Amino acid sequence: MDMYLISFVVIGIAALAMAWLPIWFKEVPFSYTMLFIGVGFLLYKLPLGLPEPDPLRQNELALHLSELCVIVTLMGTGIKINRRFSLYSWQVPLRLVSWTMLLCIGALACIAWWWLGFPVASAVLLAAALAPTDPVLASDVQVGPPSEEVEDATRFALTAEAGLNDGMAFPFTWLAIALALHGLNPENWLGHWLAYDLLYRIVVGVGMGFLLGKVLEYLLFKLPKKGSFPQTQDGFVAISATLLVYGLTEMVHGYGFVAVFVTGLTLKHYEKDAGYHREMHDFTDQIERILVVIVLILLGGSISRGLLEALTWQGAVVGIGFLLIIRPLAGYIGLLGVPVKTREKWAISFFGIRGIGSIFYVSFALGEAEFVNPEEIWAIVGFTILLSIFIHGVLATPVMRHLDKARRPGDFIDPEQAAQEMSEDEKSGTAENAA
Repeated sequence: MDMYLISFVVIGIAALAMAWLPIWFKEVPFSYTMLFIGVGFLLYKLPLGLPEPDPLRQNELALHLSELCVIVTLMGTGIKINRRFSLYSWQVPLRLVSWTMLLCIGALACIAWWWLGFPVASAVLLAAALAPTDPVLASDVQVGPPSEEVEDATRFALTAEAGLNDGMAFPFTWLAIALALHGLNPENWLGHWLAYDLLYRIVVGVGMGFLLGKVLEYLLFKLPKKGSFPQTQDGFVAISATLLVYGLTEMVHGYGFVAVFVTGLTLKHYEKDAGYHREMHDFTDQIERILVVIVLILLGGSISRGLLEALTWQGAVVGIGFLLIIRPLAGYIGLLGVPVKTREKWAISFFGIRGIGSIFYVSFALGEAEFVNPEEIWAIVGFTILLSIFIHGVLATPVMRHLDKARRPGDFIDPEQAAQEMSEDEKSGTAENAA
């Protein structure tokens, strides 16, 4: 049989199922991602001649497929966040992508170096790849489509963290690459890494995202109101904008992941109640589902073909410990002192879902430099993603339902927004009294 046509049939059936699966699995402690991992595992046990799923032998496929999946998701993530950015109202996700991420990377890198015997470069790569919360597979604990509702603390924090930290983990992937290429002597790489990979790329990513977001905002919303420029309501503009922003930002060596998310956020906050935001989000969501289906089937297939063969019991313990101990503790420590309920802090800290972003980082690094033990790195990353999909997939629905029942309306009102509204009410009242 023709492998090309078989692949079409498999993807078509799986993507068709995605029209109903998220609805069916919404109220049960089971994630559709588990199903597709299992489907991929079984399909690659059959003699169908499907494409090679091993990311070690197909690094380019793993790299670009995961890259496309992540950037599409990041645009949709930015568009659906309702809370305006400020250092105060965004303090929870900002702490997660700074203190929590640094604690996770430091702890995991030290364990991989000391206990697993990894070279320093490989240890840093493993830590950088597993540090970010995935924006693709974390939909069960994120905010829903664009609306005017104030997001609760848990969903907002995990959504914003997922949008920010895929780009914020990139400097540490470059650090692993620098260590692999230049060795441990900091004179060979530290200055370049701090100035270029850490500072320049992040600043350019944020700047390009905001600038291009403003340009798109003008074209989509402002210009049609000023003259005869036609107004569009096509959702595919979100995908066009994603590719444009990502491509232009990467051309000037900024972090495209950061830029895409910032662009989505900028577009959303021009007109919060615009129905067009829903159109753009829904279109990105539909494209994302097709891409997720393909990635999950290939991941299941790679496990079927031996991705985990290099996994030792020590590596498995590291993956388990990272999900159940390191990330929750690092998350809670990072959130000390913020005005969020304790139960919400633990939920935010626990649901650091690993996923497709980790696949991208490992594929990217292995394409840029030679690491001593790529099989072990892939085995631990694959195992941790698989474990995260099952643990978080089972617990997401009941935990979020419990939090929703325990939560009171005042628990998640944005204090800054409330203060602003109160100030406006006071001004209005003063004006009425004066009149």
